[in-house]
Amino acid sequence: MKKEVVNLLKKPLKDLKIVLTGEQIEKTIESPPSPEMGDYAFPCFSLAEKLKMNPHEIALQVREKIGDFLETEFYDIQVEGSYVNFFVNRKSLARQTVWDIITQKKNYGRATIGNKKKAIVEFSSPNIAKPFGIGHLRSTIIGNSIANILEFSGYKTVRINYLGDWGAQFGRLLAGYRKFGREKELLKDPINYLLKIYVKTNKKQYEKIAREEFKKMEEEDKKTLMLWKLFKGFTMEDFKKMYKLLKIKFDAYEGESNYNKKAKALLEELKEKKIVKKSQGAYVINLEEYGLGNALVEKSDGTTLYATRDLSAAIDRYKRYKFDRMIYEVGQEQKLYFRQLFKTLEILGYKWSKDCVHADHGLYLDKDGKKFSTRKGKMVFLKDIIDETLGLAKKEIKKREPSVSKRGLDEKALKIAIAAIFYGDLKNNRQNNIVFDLKKFVSFEGDTGPYILYSYARASSIIKKIDVKEKFQVYDLEDKELELVKKLSQFPEVVLAAQQSLNPSLVANYSYHLAQTFNEFYHGCRVLGSQQETFRLALVQSFRQVLKNSMSLLGIDVLDKM
Repeated sequence: MKKEVVNLLKKPLKDLKIVLTGEQIEKTIESPPSPEMGDYAFPCFSLAEKLKMNPHEIALQVREKIGDFLETEFYDIQVEGSYVNFFVNRKSLARQTVWDIITQKKNYGRATIGNKKKAIVEFSSPNIAKPFGIGHLRSTIIGNSIANILEFSGYKTVRINYLGDWGAQFGRLLAGYRKFGREKELLKDPINYLLKIYVKTNKKQYEKIAREEFKKMEEEDKKTLMLWKLFKGFTMEDFKKMYKLLKIKFDAYEGESNYNKKAKALLEELKEKKIVKKSQGAYVINLEEYGLGNALVEKSDGTTLYATRDLSAAIDRYKRYKFDRMIYEVGQEQKLYFRQLFKTLEILGYKWSKDCVHADHGLYLDKDGKKFSTRKGKMVFLKDIIDETLGLAKKEIKKREPSVSKRGLDEKALKIAIAAIFYGDLKNNRQNNIVFDLKKFVSFEGDTGPYILYSYARASSIIKKIDVKEKFQVYDLEDKELELVKKLSQFPEVVLAAQQSLNPSLVANYSYHLAQTFNEFYHGCRVLGSQQETFRLALVQSFRQVLKNSMSLLGIDVLDKM
């Protein structure tokens, strides 16, 4: 209904010589603190300076210019102080909202803003030859949700996993394997064995030999590249199992190695155009006039850096995809780096550099508020996190359903574990640091993924008892019914806001508040056997559909029974 409010305001504001787009008007509209003050409110404070009038007088003029209105949409429009308050026709709102949801089903809330547009989302991007660690989990969860939201908004989305598979660290690993490695041990447990070797050689005494090994990689030494490809193959097999478990898919797996040759060609172009300068034997791009310091693009030994490869990757992606947006979901510690990257692309003359966005995220923190990248000196791996969460979920399920079968237990526990981890992250603004507390995440009470799943299962138990028919009669609405209808009607607006801000927390928090609103309705309004049974059943079905749509944007599957 907010769009109808916007439409009513457009002409009065134009008559008052106020130039605002529909989107700007929509952002100004507020939700009053109580139903007695209406369903929507348009504040006039911001117009006072331009019109040189009292805000109350402006509100009166806006109301006068609105004139008559469709009573099927609103039953009253009033002025209260500096606000124009809109009172929605509640029966019409309920009828239209529930009908839209029941008929549109999984398409309810979809937008067309991205039609005929293409968006690339680069996310996850772990390093090969290491187990999947917690450091890349936020990018995986948030990036996946951003891609889902963009697709739901009409974009043709390309999901890219840009692997860290090139660089000096691999020279260190190769040097270590040649010195300490045993093929028999490698084949037993490839990833953990390679990690042990990397840790063993991550010392100053191995720096020289590590640089020499990376130089061989850059020079395409066949034996060196064969060994590197072997390590990469083991890692990809491990990663793909993890992504399958989490139900996360990619359209393309790329690596820094894909752009090594292109990076060298780009360096020559930068040198020819005199965009780079030599500094202590290395090459840098001077971005000091933009307040961005110097960007290193080639080391003094002639080897490339990930910055050079990222520049090449961006240029290549535009040639291949002609994207309208390219989103890098990477940690906030890379803010300066991406500002340098986008500015360099602009200097090179690529106008599409303005369409590149760094969607940054904060850190995971341990319960003590410190960085969660290490615990007691050890890395934290995703497999261990999932195993621990599964264990906690199984305990909770057994408390509620002691006779559950092993298969049923495993299936439910996995969905609950993923809901717990994903929602535990996504309910927070992506830019904030968050405390990673699995026990709280897995709780069936409070602001958690399992609580939301339980709310969906509760609604499903009602629907299973009786068929929901599309025909329903709307009687006078009780407060709890109206609150649920209004919350359901807000879903398209929430999706649009999440898409515009690349902020999945808006969808996550909406999911929780929707579940809360449903549970209040469930406790306050009898469904089966009531005079309003057909409408209330349709309302319950609408809740299930919208919550399912909402949770799917977060990458979470719902459960019919818990």
